[in-house]
Formats: sequence, structure tokens, C-alpha cells
Amino acid sequence: MAAKPKSPALTHIDARGEARMVDVSAKPDTTRVAVAEGCVVMSRATLDLIVKGDAAKGDVLGTARIAGIMAAKRTSDLIPLCHPLALSKVTLDIEPDDALPGCRLRATVKVKGPTGVEMEALTAVSVGCLTIYDMIKAVERGVRIEGIHLVEKRGGKSGHYRATRGTASP
Repeated sequence: MAAKPKSPALTHIDARGEARMVDVSAKPDTTRVAVAEGCVVMSRATLDLIVKGDAAKGDVLGTARIAGIMAAKRTSDLIPLCHPLALSKVTLDIEPDDALPGCRLRATVKVKGPTGVEMEALTAVSVGCLTIYDMIKAVERGVRIEGIHLVEKRGGKSGHYRATRGTASP
């Protein structure tokens, strides 16, 4: 009889089922990069307001970009058990998309260290999307945040991951 393959274990749960922070002290420092995406879907009229810079609260895209970058830097304060990291790069690109209509957000986060930056990239996109929502909610309450997901990660023991087409944003 063939041995049953071992299913992956949850790394943040110990043998007693209690939450724990993973010990990464023995892991080598390697360059790690993560990319995440998401989008904010709205009416064309609201998108036009953002693109023209006529939103009552000011520069929606610029504010969302700064908020997302700041959030990536504070991920360990927001998500229990995340390691505080000295990030070497955080970018949050925001592109208006007439086809949605709405905005597509893409965060890229880089570090040289013993653990990955997927949570930082996902946090940057999430907070960027929330900031756009906050700045336009007075104009349109039906705005939707959709498709936040990890696109790619590189570095570390688990190697390279790239999302398949079926997991992309709308």
C-alpha cells in the first residue's frame, strides 16, 4: 500500500492548536518579491470624477497610493503573527480602467530577508482600494472592491509562484 501524501500543515498553529509566530531565525536572507492586484468597480461618472481630479476630498489616486504604501510598511501592526520587515521597495500602481469601469491596483513589495512579503503586497492593495472607496463613497455607495489576490511571489524556499489565469481580477 502506498503511503498517503502528507497534507501541508498550517505554519501559524502549533502542535496544541495554538497560534504562534513562525521562527524564521534559521532561514537565510534572500531577495523576496511579491505582487498583488485588486480593483475598485464604480460607475463611469464616478471614474470620470476621479480622473478629472474633481473629487471633493481631493486627489483620490495619489491619496490611495500613499495609503497603500504606508499600509504595507505597517502590515505587522495590522495582521497578527506577521513579522515586522525592513521593506526595501513598495510601489502601488493605480490605473483607471474604462472597461470596468473603475481602477486597477497593483502592488509590488521587495525585501531581503528570511520571510516573504505576500501579506505586505496584499495589504497595500487592500488599503489602497479602501481609500478609494472612502474618498468616493459620498458620490456613490455601490462601489465594489473585487479580486484582491496574490499575482506572483519570488524568492525563498518555496520558490516562484505565479497565479493562473483563472485567479485574475475581473
